[in-house]
Amino acid sequence: MRFSGWKVFTEGLTGNRGWAPHWRDPEPKPEYDIVIIGGGGHGLSTAYYLARDHGLTNVAVLEKGYIGGGNVGRNTTIVRANYFLPGNSEFYSHSLKLWEGLSEDLNYNVMHSQRGLINLFHSDGQRDAFARRGNAMINQGDDAVLLDRDGVRRMLPYLDFDNGRFPIHGGLYHPRGGTARHDAVAWGYARGADRRGVDIIQNCEVTGIDIDGGRVTGVQTSRGPIRAGKVAMVAAGRSGQVAAMAGMRLPVESHVLQAFVTEGLKPVIDHVVSFGMGHFYVSQSDKGGLVFGGDLDFYASYAQRGNLPMAEHVMEAGMTLMPMIGKARVLRSWGGIMDMTPDGSPIIDRTDIDGLYLNCGWCYGGFKAVPASGHCLAHLLATGRPHAAAAGFRLGRFRDGVGLMDEEGTGAQHNLH
Repeated sequence: MRFSGWKVFTEGLTGNRGWAPHWRDPEPKPEYDIVIIGGGGHGLSTAYYLARDHGLTNVAVLEKGYIGGGNVGRNTTIVRANYFLPGNSEFYSHSLKLWEGLSEDLNYNVMHSQRGLINLFHSDGQRDAFARRGNAMINQGDDAVLLDRDGVRRMLPYLDFDNGRFPIHGGLYHPRGGTARHDAVAWGYARGADRRGVDIIQNCEVTGIDIDGGRVTGVQTSRGPIRAGKVAMVAAGRSGQVAAMAGMRLPVESHVLQAFVTEGLKPVIDHVVSFGMGHFYVSQSDKGGLVFGGDLDFYASYAQRGNLPMAEHVMEAGMTLMPMIGKARVLRSWGGIMDMTPDGSPIIDRTDIDGLYLNCGWCYGGFKAVPASGHCLAHLLATGRPHAAAAGFRLGRFRDGVGLMDEEGTGAQHNLH
């Protein structure tokens, strides 16, 4: 089934009786060429690009729950390419280019909206830092505009510009940044992979990784053993637990990052607004809800929920930035599990176990990285060589200290993220 305006029109006239399931619900086969552990955005996109670009369709994606129930459906939907350091900059630039053609590529509306992202600054030092970042973005081939105070006021007149602690001096405008519908991204990639022959197996928890003579041979699951020539661990915040099944200890810690959404309101926020000094960012969904979040809860956890002190902090930051939202009612909150690396940058690499691959450590960048992450991991799995855009994401950099990327500028310690 292919989506089109004509298909939507005819289904509306015939009672919507002709729609088919987006993907099959197959039983797992005894053996696959490649098994991907994790049916989130990164795992599904990997499977899709394996099939689309490399013709590898004897692939299974194993998801312990349901598609869309993990981090891919638990984020604030922001898409951007405003990273600063070499290694990250070209990767997220590559990802944004994939985002821009994703709906057409998947024949599925992922609701990618390039409404623009504005990072606010509050001092001369921050202005200089954002000027350097903007120049790095432009040199990478992306877009950046440094706005003064009046420039921000023209675009975001509803902010409190004269806050006593953090008066707004200006902002870095990234016009191609924006948002996408997180559920639609998961469903679109799942549908696209399934159409090309990939098996997407839900409610299939991996309970063990089989290794013989230093080589991976398959996995044990809640639905029986599955043999595989290659296994990719793409389990986001659960990466440390999955890797432990193979006897590995990863350089990651898992923390909770909360998000919130309000009742539907009339359109008021046209952009994504980031208030870094208050650890607050906000956009408005197509349904009118204000979608916003803050910083990590700062304790290790696998719980998909957050604590009340951090919720209070986020609300305070929102009120500081834009007092007008004070009467909006918060409908719900949720938590995503962030797998944090010491240098704030991800890992896409093979491991010391032959045939076992790793994709993890996305910190704050997981959702926006979904297309490029899958594209690059698929390239590595199919060719044995790292993709040029992800060449710096080596696992070994934490062992030998070569090529560390301190993107957050917080030093190579987990407790300073």
